[in-house]
Amino acid sequence: MAETLFSFDKRNYRECQQMFRGTRDQEYYRGDFWIDDGSTIDVRSERKAVGAISIIRQRSAANLFFRRSRQHIREDATDLSILWFVKRGELAFSNQCGNKVARPGDFIITRSMSPFFIECRTGGEGAHEVLHVTVPTHILRAFVRQDFSTGLFMAMERAEMALAETLLTRVFEDETGLGEESARLLVETALGLVGNAIRASEDGAPARQSIADRRLEEVLRFIEVHLSDPQLSTAMVAKGCGISPRYLSFLLRLRETSFSELVWEQRLAKAKAWLSSSDPRDISISEIAYGVGFKSPAHFSRMFKRVFGANPREYRGDCGIDTAEALPGALVPAAEPFPEYPIGSSLLQ
Repeated sequence: MAETLFSFDKRNYRECQQMFRGTRDQEYYRGDFWIDDGSTIDVRSERKAVGAISIIRQRSAANLFFRRSRQHIREDATDLSILWFVKRGELAFSNQCGNKVARPGDFIITRSMSPFFIECRTGGEGAHEVLHVTVPTHILRAFVRQDFSTGLFMAMERAEMALAETLLTRVFEDETGLGEESARLLVETALGLVGNAIRASEDGAPARQSIADRRLEEVLRFIEVHLSDPQLSTAMVAKGCGISPRYLSFLLRLRETSFSELVWEQRLAKAKAWLSSSDPRDISISEIAYGVGFKSPAHFSRMFKRVFGANPREYRGDCGIDTAEALPGALVPAAEPFPEYPIGSSLLQ
């Protein structure tokens, strides 16, 4: 549930400089904050913390001002980035690079390590509202690779941005007891969507795909969907994608790989990830082997050791007995002969 970060009216608005960071100065960073001495003063900021990230909804019936100078930065080197989703009114931003004004539907990123001045202006309906997210810059860089040191502006016309705002709003407004890990996942997903939208905006219109590119995407999707089927073969993929085996080979050469190399590499990679993320008490090595399309655990074990230098049990670090592998030998299919790597396509027929 969101908590009140600060609330100002006619009675206490002159104390805003001492109160805008919360009761223990735990939010934002040092700067000069003041409120326009107008006829109506009603300012409220509510906060929802998700780990080191805060989602803050700020509503105001008065103009707000904030300035961060080089002196503030010397006194407080907190490196925070703020993602602003402007909903009502305007947000005017000024720094050494110039002046910009964001209006409803615009998105901004500002960073605390460069001096700036912000004015939150009420619109024609006498209200200002933003949803903004404070993120330690080192965390945001994992999602937004572009340079935003002096600010970043863009319109929220991309579907990714609208969805990111919706996710952040849902986390902020949640009163159902959403778990911390789930809230983190949703916030990280929103940040990932923001990063994708910014990257796509800078890249411009996507390059037109050729027919071969589209066919290759279909082939890769079909293989991904049917990877667990031990009968997966070139004939099966070609038929499923409506192409000839010869054309399938041509498409895979565009990726500089063969059918057998692609399939076995994917199976081993997925098995490795599955082993590292699962509990031996929940799923056995044999089940993982069958789950990624191997015909026998023995074949899987030999191939895994050939590629990764350790057998699945050693890699998993499981010192106990794998219950599924301890079943009577009659229940385990016979091992396939182990081919030289890279594996020939005949194994997949």
